[in-house]
Amino acid sequence: MTSINPYLTFDGNCEEAFGFYKSVFGGEYSYIQRFSEAPPEMPVAAEDADKVMHVSLPLGDGQVLMGSDQPAERGGVNAGNSISISIGPESADEGRRIFEALAGGGSVVMPYETQFWGADYGMCIDRFGIGWMVNYEHPQG
Repeated sequence: MTSINPYLTFDGNCEEAFGFYKSVFGGEYSYIQRFSEAPPEMPVAAEDADKVMHVSLPLGDGQVLMGSDQPAERGGVNAGNSISISIGPESADEGRRIFEALAGGGSVVMPYETQFWGADYGMCIDRFGIGWMVNYEHPQG
């Protein structure tokens, strides 16, 4: 079954916000990575190096609250770009279908392709201005 999770974007205070959410909801991060940990082919501005590139906080029953800081080159955070919807499709093909449909008439922020963390992933803004992240996690094994 396809899953949908909120993805929150912050203007440099993601770690502080997620510390707060962790205190409210409990649990531990299943993943946290800083921009400085990105591979060399993803250059990062010095002012972004210690910011959070991605964090995941499981909330139970398969639900996950996710977030990151907005890199400087993408501009500031505002009401229109502070939250996206993350989709976890059941297959890579389904992920591509969903991504292409959502991006149609909108704009592609990051093409849907295999990423360094081993998932097929893409970001787009649909024709209504809503941000979407499609992330198919390849089976481990």
